[in-house]
Amino acid sequence: MTPGRSTGSAAGVYLDHNATTPVRPEVVEAMLPYLREHFGNPNSPYRIGQQARRAVEAARAQVARLLNAQPAEVVFTSCGSESDVLAVCGAAQSAFERSQGARRHLITSAVEHDAVREAFEGLKRRGFEVSVVGVDGQGRVDPDAVRRRIRPDTSLVSVMHSNNEVGTLQPVAEIAAACREKGVLFHTDAVQTAGKLPIDVLSLGADLVALSGHKLNAPKGVGALYVRQGVRLAPVVTGHQERNRRGGTENVASIVGFGLACELASAELPRHAEEFLALRKRLEDGCLRIQGSRVNGHPDERLPNTCHVSFDGLDAFQAVGWSE
Repeated sequence: MTPGRSTGSAAGVYLDHNATTPVRPEVVEAMLPYLREHFGNPNSPYRIGQQARRAVEAARAQVARLLNAQPAEVVFTSCGSESDVLAVCGAAQSAFERSQGARRHLITSAVEHDAVREAFEGLKRRGFEVSVVGVDGQGRVDPDAVRRRIRPDTSLVSVMHSNNEVGTLQPVAEIAAACREKGVLFHTDAVQTAGKLPIDVLSLGADLVALSGHKLNAPKGVGALYVRQGVRLAPVVTGHQERNRRGGTENVASIVGFGLACELASAELPRHAEEFLALRKRLEDGCLRIQGSRVNGHPDERLPNTCHVSFDGLDAFQAVGWSE
């Protein structure tokens, strides 16, 4: 949900902003010059390339401000999924190599996005050991359960910031603190949270934070990974771009759009969070008038824009005509 912007049509009203969001008109306008006249490769030394480089670095600073991070700590990627894979696989492989194979234990939760879950499955096939922590009836991870599973050979813990289905917010600051006590890196997938709630990486204490452009009114095909200064990652896409952390010529136009979207989201966050909550309450109150209905997820620690309701005796897939 994006208050103040209509995404309705004759065919219906679009409400699934956790799946993707429309690109804001001002973001499109900011991108157009970099699809037309300012098309240079930002890694080229001549004028048109350096013009593109300045645009990329300006956008990097805009993304960093959304997170209260330093621009040098922002790595641009192709999407949130790539950011997650770079964080999980890059951190695990780097720790394994630097410890000469001693640190091969990893921890994650049972409710992660497929990008994270499948990254851990791939690491298991390569010989890493993975512990999976469950959640309670409201979808929350117990920080003490994570703390109990940390071992001397643990290198990384990954728990999402907010759930993309029910919206439950995880106690990531507590989990990050437990990891920091043990000298273990902590990664969180904040793809759904960015633009909906404030994210301050300093107070959060996370070492790695994944973002995606198309979840906050930027285009698809661009994302970012916050990498705390001093954290080492083995690259997944090799090359010299992004300070040797992610190869490939930067997607300048989309990065410019992503940067502006982050700047706009940062300015609008306090007002929008209140509006989201008011809209959510109105929708949930209406749904709960139906007998056999219930709201899922944590009652308070939940994304303000996310409403997940179930109805006894109703199969969701059949209701929308879903078929394999």
